[in-house]
Amino acid sequence: MNKPEKSTPCELCLSRKFSMFSEVGQEHLCNITDSKNFISHKKGQILYYENTKPLGVFCINSGIVKIYKTASNGKEQIIRLAQKGDFVGYTSMIAEEAYTTTATIVEDARICFVPKEVFLKLLSEDNNFHRRLTRSLCHDVGMMESQLTDATQKSIRERLALTLLKLGDSYGVDGGDKQRLDINLTREEIAGIVGTATETVIRLLSEFKKDGLIDLQGKKIMLLDRKALVRLSDFYG
Repeated sequence: MNKPEKSTPCELCLSRKFSMFSEVGQEHLCNITDSKNFISHKKGQILYYENTKPLGVFCINSGIVKIYKTASNGKEQIIRLAQKGDFVGYTSMIAEEAYTTTATIVEDARICFVPKEVFLKLLSEDNNFHRRLTRSLCHDVGMMESQLTDATQKSIRERLALTLLKLGDSYGVDGGDKQRLDINLTREEIAGIVGTATETVIRLLSEFKKDGLIDLQGKKIMLLDRKALVRLSDFYG
């Protein structure tokens, strides 16, 4: 079991500017600093399990976490990937419900755990934070609606192209029309995002490479032609 480490005060945390804590006042930041636990997690470790009770909120300092549901056949459907500055697990906690998903570390992560009572106190006393959190919840609902629409209206080929574009937006480096995806996802995990079989993703990635859309460098993926991927994904259709 991972042990809490000495944490950086919230007001000095470099990832705070990416999070909803970015505009929180000094008094509340000090309260969070005094109450939180800061823990390093290795790739593959579970942050929380589906159907367990939330006791607080996880704030990602570094690394990547996948949030997913597991089907009866054991396959994962990845809901989203969370990175530095993101909150994880707060929707179930606010709803006072058990987690509806599982969260697992995809790349080694450093994560702060903020106890429920501290987070809810901030939510009730800081109106600006309350508004930001509400906007985030509404955004998440909109993203879920888009995912449902894509799953029913787009082909697997279109969904894979769209997934690669979104990964490029979040984890792409080098810029321009060519981007290297700076994230270590297995083909199975990509299939979990797209919502298809691993074998189908492997076949389609090979086809994309043959068509000059991407290049495969081991597990890494390079996007060679974003404009063609946009057309293929019917992104604006």
